Amino acid sequence: MFYKHIITSLLLYSMFRLLLVLRPRARKLGLGTAYIHGMQHATGNFVVIMDADLSHHPKFILEFIKEQKEGNYDVVSGTRYRGNGGVYGWDLRRKLISRGANFITQVLLRPGASDLTGSFRLYRKDVLQKLVEKCVSKGYVFQMEMIIRARQLNYSIGEE
Repeated sequence: MFYKHIITSLLLYSMFRLLLVLRPRARKLGLGTAYIHGMQHATGNFVVIMDADLSHHPKFILEFIKEQKEGNYDVVSGTRYRGNGGVYGWDLRRKLISRGANFITQVLLRPGASDLTGSFRLYRKDVLQKLVEKCVSKGYVFQMEMIIRARQLNYSIGEE
């Protein structure tokens, strides 16, 4: 799987002249700890979170940046369920799980965001740090909790 990180790094560099530094961890330790690990090495005021398997195309980073600037958002979340969003290469089971989790969350928690399970987001670095400190979830429900906590803390959320 390491080759996917290399490909992503090369693609981002060729598209945006962004130099990525890979900071491997000894083993899989969960999504929340991956965020913390990444923040320890991040420079600048914003952090983009995305899967390294290219399930999120890096070309959309520019749209996230534009959305953040236009709305002065604390978080910009990629959504599969509005506008130009969508999924590619997912089987029916994965689509049903994602749709189901988002539907249940919309009904129970009213988060004011259309896609809580997505992992393609732009955060203000200081906001991301505060959210990670507040979150208690493990695994992929962590993504959902990040948006719920952001709303509870009155952070602004844009969707692209």
